[in-house]
Amino acid sequence: MKTLDEVAGKHVENKRQFNLYNVIMVIAMSLGALSYGYSTAIIGPTLGNSLHLGTVVWKMLILQGLYSTGGFLACYTVPYVADKWGRKWAVCSTYTLVSGAFLAGSTNIGEFIFFRFMAGAGAFSLLAAVPIWVNEVVPPRNRGAFITLMGLMLLLGYMFASWGSYGFYFYHPSSNNQWRPMLALQCLPPIILISIMPFLPESPRWLVKNNRITDAEKVLLKLHEPEEAKIEMRQITLQLEREKGLETSWYAMLWGKKSYRVRSAVAFGTTSFIQFSGILVINIFGPQIYGGLGYGLSTQLMLAACWVTVAFVSSFLSMFVVDRVSRPKMMAGGMIGCVCILITETVLVARDKVGPGENKDALKAAVAMIFLYVACYEWMNNVQLSYLGEIFPFHLRAKGLSLGVSGIALLNIIWLQAAPTALKNIGWKYYLCFIIPSALAAGVILRWFPDTRGLSLEECARVFGDEVELFGGKQGGEEAVVVGDGGGEAVGAGSEESGGKENA
Repeated sequence: MKTLDEVAGKHVENKRQFNLYNVIMVIAMSLGALSYGYSTAIIGPTLGNSLHLGTVVWKMLILQGLYSTGGFLACYTVPYVADKWGRKWAVCSTYTLVSGAFLAGSTNIGEFIFFRFMAGAGAFSLLAAVPIWVNEVVPPRNRGAFITLMGLMLLLGYMFASWGSYGFYFYHPSSNNQWRPMLALQCLPPIILISIMPFLPESPRWLVKNNRITDAEKVLLKLHEPEEAKIEMRQITLQLEREKGLETSWYAMLWGKKSYRVRSAVAFGTTSFIQFSGILVINIFGPQIYGGLGYGLSTQLMLAACWVTVAFVSSFLSMFVVDRVSRPKMMAGGMIGCVCILITETVLVARDKVGPGENKDALKAAVAMIFLYVACYEWMNNVQLSYLGEIFPFHLRAKGLSLGVSGIALLNIIWLQAAPTALKNIGWKYYLCFIIPSALAAGVILRWFPDTRGLSLEECARVFGDEVELFGGKQGGEEAVVVGDGGGEAVGAGSEESGGKENA
């Protein structure tokens, strides 16, 4: 039997722990993330290209507000499916498929608004469900990169929506229905995903939890290199054996033992802090600045598509760094970068009015800041979804991730409803609502958020003080960890490898 030193050493060896099958499966499951990105991004160009919806601004608020409201509520249905029926079946949502079909065929604004609400429910349930599965099927050393790969698929959805809308702008049917094909296309990713779902592997952790040990071993051997698969199987079995009988309710997670309360606060704080960075305000000010430079609608659509493309490239580059830098430093660093860019943007917008005939050099600089901002934002955006999956133990992971993603939806509702009034009454000062909280949040993350980079999901519990439940607690003044079955041996955990890894 291997000692803990040998096990921990395998996790930090400079060798690949995954295989091509693992990559393909993550890309396939990330069609759910692509569906989220497309569904979220398509509404702006749709309203701009359609006449049947009437006044755009207030209906944009209603549609986006209800979209996020549907998403907020749907997040809390994901854990039931993920825990009872399986991680992969939680991704098998038909909301996006059905809502996309009805949105494309809608005949009145009431029907459109209702199914936009349903689209939000589908999109955010996918945003919560896909990372649960991805976090549980990828090796610890590359977890951040795989979650970023999922994020790239999400941005690919944004790109399809943005560039597709730019192309359909030049399509002028006699009935003014150029918005319908773009809405109908959001049905394609869920159709493909649902059709291939029976062939995608289930989470090995869920399989072990449901006493399907042989199936779990087969899945791990397919996904990971053999040595890594054996190590993870041993750790999964140990954790889930020790989790038996632990409370799994929402009340236990939010109000139970201290380590669970801390996890919940960190999860909701992570997504809320990142939303404080001001991504929605940048989206709001962007078209005004483009218009102020004298660009027409087609050029504005093209610039919006280029903006998303820059985000995709930046996110791709971050994939090679995310597992080399601690999670808190990655998030706080991106947040500080966004704050600096927002300060520059605030100075430019405050000094030079946005509008035709104004200082075009300043406005061009403001556009450059918008592109720099999204490049910086993507370096922290994907980290949050891997971090949410890492900080919770298996029996609370689905609830924890759903709680965090619901924070994204909630902050969207708040900022979208406040933005028009705030922009009208206080203008550029609205930026300060993002600059100041983001700067404070970066300090909180650096000071109090624990690092979980490179640790297996089972090892992550130790940074929250859960050694008793998962790692055997203290014996004779030294930490003892069981690495086999009930009769296995216990060895000291204070080794150079395991201790160094925990503090990485």
